[in-house]
Amino acid sequence: MCGRIALFTPPTRLARLLEASLAAGLETIEPSWNIGPLRHLLAAHESDAGRLLERYRWGLVPSWAKDPSIANRLFNARAETVAEKPSFRSAFAKRPCVIPVDGFYEWDHRPGRAKAAHYFHRSNDEPVLLAGLFEHWRDPANEAVLATCTVITTTPNSDMDELHDRMPVVLAHHDVDEWLDVDNADRALLLRPAPTGTLVHHPVSAAVGSVRNDGPQLIEPTGPAELF
Repeated sequence: MCGRIALFTPPTRLARLLEASLAAGLETIEPSWNIGPLRHLLAAHESDAGRLLERYRWGLVPSWAKDPSIANRLFNARAETVAEKPSFRSAFAKRPCVIPVDGFYEWDHRPGRAKAAHYFHRSNDEPVLLAGLFEHWRDPANEAVLATCTVITTTPNSDMDELHDRMPVVLAHHDVDEWLDVDNADRALLLRPAPTGTLVHHPVSAAVGSVRNDGPQLIEPTGPAELF
């Protein structure tokens, strides 16, 4: 599961990294070190006008949903079933996206260990590019359109250090074009654990457990960094 994200790199830099145009109004969005489901992320996708980086609410709402409350259960999609599950299969076939983040948090649930939050980020401190899906849901009451996304997860590599039994799908920069190409029949092959050494992590304050808390202090280490 991936349920907390840090996103503080300026959107203009993320757009350049992903070779995407930036949607209007996103040049100066507020950074956050504690984004939870139902809050907003940025996602890049291919459009008729080219690659575009836009804002999406985290938690997928399929086009057929009766109301948006289903998003509470669909902020992650499992790589093993994403192509078949009714909630995700249409988005997997037609609406892949790349969700750039600075890092994400997982909690240590190992037996005999105190439950503790850990912050994961790329070992080279570059933004982490997550494989995702997006949807546009139209409210039948007022025709308003809600743009939503989900993060795809897979089995963990050793970078997770056994803290959790899932990890987000982390794309290499050279995989972005392949993932966003809906005509590429081999896209599903990218939904695999990242190579060992892609991520590092360290323990952080339990304050990240509440989305009311925010700020760069949340990613500061509370103990020795774990670099394996």
